[in-house]
Amino acid sequence: MSPTSQNNKRIAKNTLLLYFRMIVLMLVTLYTSRVMLDALGESDYGIYNVVGGVVAMFSVLSNSLSGAISRFITYELGTGNKERLARIFSTSVNIQILMALAIFVLCEVGGVWFLNAKMNIPDGRMEAANIVLQCSIATFMVNLISVPYNATIIAHERMGIFAYISILEAGLKLLVAYLIYISTFDKLMVYALLILGIAVLLRLIYGIYCGRHFAETHYRFILDRPLLKEMTGFAGWNLFGSTAYMLNTQGVNMLINIFFGVTTNAARAIAVQVDAAVTQFVNNFMTAINPQITKSYAADDREYLFKLVCRGTKYSFFIMYMFIVPLVLEADTILGIWLKEVPADTPVFMRLVLFSTLATLIGNPMYTAIMATGKIRNYQIAVVSVGCLIFPLTWVAYKLGCPAYTTYIIYTANYFLQILVRLFFLKKLMDFPVSRYFLPVFGRIGICAVLTFVLPTAVAFTMSPSFFRLLIVCAVSLLWSVSCIYYVGLEKEERLFFMAKAKQILTKKLKKK
Repeated sequence: MSPTSQNNKRIAKNTLLLYFRMIVLMLVTLYTSRVMLDALGESDYGIYNVVGGVVAMFSVLSNSLSGAISRFITYELGTGNKERLARIFSTSVNIQILMALAIFVLCEVGGVWFLNAKMNIPDGRMEAANIVLQCSIATFMVNLISVPYNATIIAHERMGIFAYISILEAGLKLLVAYLIYISTFDKLMVYALLILGIAVLLRLIYGIYCGRHFAETHYRFILDRPLLKEMTGFAGWNLFGSTAYMLNTQGVNMLINIFFGVTTNAARAIAVQVDAAVTQFVNNFMTAINPQITKSYAADDREYLFKLVCRGTKYSFFIMYMFIVPLVLEADTILGIWLKEVPADTPVFMRLVLFSTLATLIGNPMYTAIMATGKIRNYQIAVVSVGCLIFPLTWVAYKLGCPAYTTYIIYTANYFLQILVRLFFLKKLMDFPVSRYFLPVFGRIGICAVLTFVLPTAVAFTMSPSFFRLLIVCAVSLLWSVSCIYYVGLEKEERLFFMAKAKQILTKKLKKK
């Protein structure tokens, strides 16, 4: 079997494992969100999400280093230098410990001040909000130190253990939801403490597994100044790029709190939960494919890298879009079935959040390829210059009296513009064949985006809203989307490949019988 075939087989296997993980997590996430909204109420649920966002604002510092760690570990696996790989891991742990301490200080100073002086918290809930903040800081620090271990598991493409530990996490969160529901203490405080406990337990499990299976994760105190300079230099420009994302998510969340209050934060949080559940389908595919993009660059296999970027873009779009169609058309019915009480504006938030995420997902394979080069300074300057427009434009829109959901219209338009920026730098950094992207990829997904809505929309408009219409629209959407993707979205070579695989699987099943 050729190396390319082995890589494709590994991607397929890892994707299936991650989908198994995702299905469990999605069901648990949707159920626990419903229970937590019911148990905490709109106000406390909004408080938890917006206060946790204060800590997440500081996470931009850590995310930049996390991206650097993942890139360096995966790249070094591609080159096969085990000694340097071990030094990278130990250096990564040192960096994360220092970063955890730095963020602790920043959160205790800036976060506590912002919560108590600027945020819109209901009367009588400030003490609980401060407890949530402290637990969120501790949880964040624990997760931060876990990053090198998680990155190593993904870089080695051990998606099985990654899936099993995530399923354990889902089970623990179900237990937390039950305990909150029956708790006689302050439910918001108890919830924050239990989430912290889960983070500590998972950190121990990841550490034990990596220590037993990967030699490079045996920590040694190393002060490799050239390596430290290289990693922090990469992370510094990554930090510059992450600033825009922080402003566009948690920064906007703060604006929503200031202009509209915690109930609108609750509506946004529910919409984000739905979006996160759907996005897992795409993220699982990209989690399996991202290490191959980085390793193919390290191995100087440009042709395979180009195919991965193009197909990753197209397939991630198709996977996401199959869910977007019924969710957009039946948002009110789905939310009414899922939640006992639906916060105002949640349906429109949900529809727009899904489209904004779609714009982000299209650019992710290109982002991974650019990060693999390590030459990110000019790219980050360009993409941040475009991305940072979202926050001030949202602030202006709110000042002018626009509704809260306006930010997602701005976000979607901005991220489609960023796709053009990424294409420009891919061409510049590795002579990426742009002609293979626009018509074969962007052209096909654009046509499919229009076609897949036609028939399900016609069905929805001919029936009254009901659970029966929901089932019909979902069935029609699935069948019609698959047909449009197969005949319009895929090229002839791809259709033949999928048909061959389908026949192969069917033949194996018939032989077993």
